[in-house]
Amino acid sequence: MTVKKKAAVAAKSAKAARRPAVKAIPKASAARKPAAKPAAGIRRPRSRPSSNDVFKGFTPYPLRKGEPYMNERQRAHFRNILLGWKKELMEEVDRTVHHMQDEAANFPDPNDRATQESEFSLELRTRDRERKLIKKIDEAIMSLEAGEYGYCDSCGVEIGIRRLEARPTATQCIDCKTLDEIREKQMTG
Repeated sequence: MTVKKKAAVAAKSAKAARRPAVKAIPKASAARKPAAKPAAGIRRPRSRPSSNDVFKGFTPYPLRKGEPYMNERQRAHFRNILLGWKKELMEEVDRTVHHMQDEAANFPDPNDRATQESEFSLELRTRDRERKLIKKIDEAIMSLEAGEYGYCDSCGVEIGIRRLEARPTATQCIDCKTLDEIREKQMTG
């Protein structure tokens, strides 16, 4: 090594020695504490999609210029959405029945029993809401077969393809629905 290189290396090491020591920052994964396991016999609630998210796995209808509203292709598109959504909800009902039959236990601890009862109660309330939704889906399928699907029940105008894709059981156009919500808000205060 030349004298210049030795001097440069010595200067760097002297400069590094004067710097304050930097504390090591723990990695994010090391800083996290492991999640506590639930008590024996108590299950964590399964994360499942909400009933409104279930039918979102479809491909949006490709609109074509000059295409008539609610033609055969559009009706087939919405029939597939409605039937697929209904199928998903019915499968969830079956899973709930099996879950409640399999997980029913008589815990000696009153807190464990209360937790299980509240979980079952929540599941049953959710299934009741989905039962009502299945009824709306059946009504939408019947109106689709009758050729009335996609038109507002209040004023008769087209509801719109994108609104129906967002809410396939919609029976009112956005204007009539907004007015209904305003009326309801005024009535309930």
